[in-house]
Amino acid sequence: MTQEIHGTVADGFEAVREEFAAFVACERPDYEGQLSAYVHGRRVVDLWAGEGGGPDSLYGVFSSTKGAAHLVVALLVQEGTLELDRKVTYYWPEFAAEGKGQLTLRDLLAHRAGVVGLDAGFTAQELSDDRAVAERLADQKPFWRPGTAFGYHALVIGALTGEIVRRATGRTLQEVYEERIRAPYGLDFYLGLPEGLEPRYRSVQPMMPTATQQALLDATPTGPHTLAAIAFNQQVPDPGDLVGYANSRAVRAKGPASAGGVAAARGLAGMYAAAISEAADRPPLLKPDTIADVGQIQSVGYDLVARAHKSYGLGFQATADMWHPFLGAGSFGHSGAGGSQAFADPRSGLAYGYTRRRMAFPGGAAPENERFVRAVHRAALTV
Repeated sequence: MTQEIHGTVADGFEAVREEFAAFVACERPDYEGQLSAYVHGRRVVDLWAGEGGGPDSLYGVFSSTKGAAHLVVALLVQEGTLELDRKVTYYWPEFAAEGKGQLTLRDLLAHRAGVVGLDAGFTAQELSDDRAVAERLADQKPFWRPGTAFGYHALVIGALTGEIVRRATGRTLQEVYEERIRAPYGLDFYLGLPEGLEPRYRSVQPMMPTATQQALLDATPTGPHTLAAIAFNQQVPDPGDLVGYANSRAVRAKGPASAGGVAAARGLAGMYAAAISEAADRPPLLKPDTIADVGQIQSVGYDLVARAHKSYGLGFQATADMWHPFLGAGSFGHSGAGGSQAFADPRSGLAYGYTRRRMAFPGGAAPENERFVRAVHRAALTV
């Protein structure tokens, strides 16, 4: 039975609906997801599918959360509260332990700190609390000389940058995000989900790989003491998994800034639209120079954690280099382990957001984003 496609698209974006419908028709019967896009602040795509889901359903978006966290940092840099080339220790003196004293905020945002996790690992309770993560990482010896290489700080980058925000402003990163970004724009993208909104949350469902996909996963095991294992806290006796992480009420309530966000696709796309375009009768959150800075590649090449080519701007993924080379130079955003993706392409004025309930193989941005983004971008250039 073919699932019904709900929602609307603006004139000129009909091909996006067709692409979404074609994908859903070939997916598992229990597929559930949302697709949203804005062009120059105007919503042009608003689609969803799946029994039980709707346009206001909220999903765990894992590392797409990092986009919200680092939009906060970008705002504070823009205003002069933070300075990219100041040492982290200017804001957070305790971070100097174990040879980390020369690291700058720019280096930290570009995943060059070398503190991707702890030798001994974190408890589940600690991982839900950015303050606890930051306190323990201050004393951690880095896994490479800070500033000399880069690797994905998957579960900790938001805690590290969040501690700097707290020290500089007296407010948590989550509080600044709520007050300056989420609430003013009415975004369905939360770093800390109020208990009253819990009925809108759709629990993450585990990946269901095919036999071929499972064989690929089995063929690339991660040893318990590798950088990848440490970055994803897999070296502890009972590490849990990402599904359990997102489905934890403690995580959703505190909204850890690396991977604990909860969103609808409208919220993901709406945040990036607000960043680069007039939205809700407000000017763009970021000025042109700031937009250029956050999208400028800071680290590119071999990622020591991912063991693959990656590229990062100032806390954001360099979306055109990492995912969609047809996008404009300077595109910035972030993807999440469950399959979500969100970004801004300032040159075309496009802001994009996608969520799905079941985790996609092989992790990171779900493969269908390629066809959706291409269709949306093509339409954005012709309307």
